[in-house]
Amino acid sequence: MDGDRVEIDGGIMEGGGQILRVSTALSCLLGLPLRVRRIRAGRNQPGLRPQHLSGLEIIRDLCDGKLTGGEIGSTEITFTPGKIKGGTHVADTKTAGSVCLLMQVAMPCVLFAASPSELYLKGGTNAEMAPQIDYTVMVLKPIVEKFNFTFNCDIKKRGYYPQGGGEVVVRMSPVKELSPINLTERGTVTKIYGRAFVAGALPIKLAKDMSSAAVRCIRKEIRDLYINIQPVREPDDQAVGTGSGIIIVAETSTGCLLAGSSLGKRGKNSDKVGIEAAEMLLKNLKHGGTVDDSLQDQLIIFMALAKGVSRVKSGPITLHTQTAIHFAEHLTKAKFTVTKSEEEDPSNDTYIIECQGMGMINPNL
Repeated sequence: MDGDRVEIDGGIMEGGGQILRVSTALSCLLGLPLRVRRIRAGRNQPGLRPQHLSGLEIIRDLCDGKLTGGEIGSTEITFTPGKIKGGTHVADTKTAGSVCLLMQVAMPCVLFAASPSELYLKGGTNAEMAPQIDYTVMVLKPIVEKFNFTFNCDIKKRGYYPQGGGEVVVRMSPVKELSPINLTERGTVTKIYGRAFVAGALPIKLAKDMSSAAVRCIRKEIRDLYINIQPVREPDDQAVGTGSGIIIVAETSTGCLLAGSSLGKRGKNSDKVGIEAAEMLLKNLKHGGTVDDSLQDQLIIFMALAKGVSRVKSGPITLHTQTAIHFAEHLTKAKFTVTKSEEEDPSNDTYIIECQGMGMINPNL
């Protein structure tokens, strides 16, 4: 069997967990046995961390696959996929490892399962170096559902660094195939809204300070729009540990959603948290694309699987996106092209990501 394994170098390009997520999800979908070497070679702690291992385990369980090398710190794994099945699956990072990254690896697979799936994901809901769960619900969900599927994301408990303890239940039904998307018209910003949250030992005043600082920052650039950033204190029975943060979303006349977000941490001024999120949002609005920097790479796997040509207009292509494209092309028959967008406004730095998808068909339906 080993002669037919696809060899993946986990140390090139972005050199992190994303290579593992994209390649194992596609391995599972396409029935390709895989060997990944030099896992996370680009990181200061190379090898599998708890959240990467949980991601591999949920993929293995989803398809009754075989995984070797699945332990913390391992820099090489082999994976042999089986048949994707629906039903209930649990993944627990047992740390503050991001539940959103577990969703990233599992979602494309369960779309092509034999029956509906329920994923119980445990870990950090609002973690550094990963999308916050609020981003997943407010931005990712409405946009990826344009590929012609729906999912339900129920936040049972929020969990923060360092202990995690968050719980999210994702429910999805399988589809026959995915439709391509065309996100090339930005339109004008019609509203800006968000939530600034505190949980655990932190007072609501911090959430209000984050919200006010963010609004002041956005007001310097965008004067005429109502900005509604709700300060919230998470209920104690729905949050584990102490945490704070903010997410701000801009919605446009064509239905685009772009966001900025930031997390609080000990010793970090709450005004600074609000300003960071606002500046990230303004930067994402400035380039003129239809997706923000966090969404760009998350759409690649769906574009690769869809039937037909997808087109997305983005700002400068991130290394995460380049990496996702590289491995999606390597493993599927999808073909991507990235071209500089011809803009009326020369200050816009935008690109068109185009993909001729492989047209994956669900063999179970």
